Amino acid sequence: MKTLLTGLALTLAVAAPTAAQDLKPETITEAAAIRDKALTSDLAWDVLESLTTEVGPRLAGTDADIAAVKWGMAKFKELGFDKIWKEPVTIPVWRRTHESGAIVTPYPQPVVLTAIGKSVSTPKAGLTAEVMHFKNFAEMAAAPDGVAKGKIIYISERMERHRTGRGYGKSGAARFAGPVMAARKGAIGLIIRSIGTDDQRAPHTGGTYYSDDVTKIPAAALSNPDADQMDRIIARGKPVTFNLNLQTEDLPDAITYNVIGEITGSHAPDEIIAIGGHLDSWDLGTGAIDDASGIAITVAAAKLVAEGKRPRRTIRVVMFGAEEIGIYGGAQYLVDHKDNLKNHIIGAESDFGAGRVWALSSNVGRQSLHVVDAMLALMAPLNVVRSSAVAGGSADFGAMVNAGMPAMGLDQDGTNYFDLHHTPNDTLDKVDPEELAQNVAAWVVFVKLAADWEGRFDR
Repeated sequence: MKTLLTGLALTLAVAAPTAAQDLKPETITEAAAIRDKALTSDLAWDVLESLTTEVGPRLAGTDADIAAVKWGMAKFKELGFDKIWKEPVTIPVWRRTHESGAIVTPYPQPVVLTAIGKSVSTPKAGLTAEVMHFKNFAEMAAAPDGVAKGKIIYISERMERHRTGRGYGKSGAARFAGPVMAARKGAIGLIIRSIGTDDQRAPHTGGTYYSDDVTKIPAAALSNPDADQMDRIIARGKPVTFNLNLQTEDLPDAITYNVIGEITGSHAPDEIIAIGGHLDSWDLGTGAIDDASGIAITVAAAKLVAEGKRPRRTIRVVMFGAEEIGIYGGAQYLVDHKDNLKNHIIGAESDFGAGRVWALSSNVGRQSLHVVDAMLALMAPLNVVRSSAVAGGSADFGAMVNAGMPAMGLDQDGTNYFDLHHTPNDTLDKVDPEELAQNVAAWVVFVKLAADWEGRFDR
């Protein structure tokens, strides 16, 4: 291994273009050593286990959400971060109190479903109506307004499984925009096939959005096996009647927090390498993959880099608040830090579970591409390749990237991510410790090189 590292350092120092000379060989060697240490470290697992066990589900605006904020402050202190603070985020508060559904005719039977996040309630006794079926959101959108007057619309589109997770965007419109569009068609309720790739009787929740110019209607997601059953019944050609009962609460706005910990830089403390994940989760599982894993990966990466030579720049880890219900923490972070945008040298978020990092994407200026090349060379033993995608900062750093912050994307294998996403099955046992450690190993390479290189990534 030492011979390999020496050769790599010499290649970067001697064979690289003149522009790359400021990436010091010792930085490469140090990064490789931290990478190898990360592969055998239990730190990320310990952080992940702590959050999911000691707090559990962390729906924004609940007591558990506040407990998570306290946990984050305490964890940063325990791990020896130099500066620790929290920044308030004002959020709406939504809770589910009851959810049930049943096919009434032609073949009476209960189904398993869950309210889509921020759904309004049905009447206390529920609502019963004939089902109008659409194969996907686009088909519903193309139908005449009022066509589903007094009915419950059902959208049956099945999410496609992809390593990159691109099927989520294609199918997700049924959830993101479905209730508003269904209301325009005259529907009194909406049910959709869960936006997920599994075959478990565990429905997927997730947020939706309403518009003030149409009636707000209740919306739920069927588990995929129950959606299959619905499809078979519809295929019989007989009218289908459905009973939907969702009871939810919209409570007064509350305050949650972005929790922030820093490792102060030795030479450029005002220059920030910003990383993190979101601290909140949906209420059905313990949020292990979404996004306690992202918290664990980035906290561990910062800590492991700091255990070596103090980084030149400051490493900032942000535990974002209230991502699931509308990316409120990410939006507030831009408001709070827009005047310091130029000192955010580069940022990245981990929010796609705990599958192996398989590709590296970037959104940086040409003058810094040699540093990305160096990162890729160090990640090659981890089987990481270059991605053709442009890094967008994920959900929480997306606003910062749109405002001009350079970004890196450590793209994880999402083949199985949407089997668990937003379901009761999002629990600790689904995380592979070796894959989690591989994530940290990739992240320390990015963080170390970005923190110690003296140049800028400006686009």
